[in-house]
Amino acid sequence: MAIHVYDTYATASSGKILHFDVLMRVKDDDLAVKYAKAWLAEIGEADATVKSGNCAFCHTTTDLPQYDQELNQNGYAIYKLEGCPE
Repeated sequence: MAIHVYDTYATASSGKILHFDVLMRVKDDDLAVKYAKAWLAEIGEADATVKSGNCAFCHTTTDLPQYDQELNQNGYAIYKLEGCPE
């Protein structure tokens, strides 16, 4: 099953930039922003700013089995890039 990748940048209240990809089975720009904000809240960055222009569709890839459980459970998965907690 295809996975849609949204390249995302968020600005934390401290000014720190968080760069990550939101992975989803559906291609929906608004939902990607919603999931980005949900994940930021989970990691204690609920005040971080994510705008639709900073969460943009990047590409579609083939299934990534290592994210299946997270995608099935949450509807999305996060691939951490820069500035994200381990």
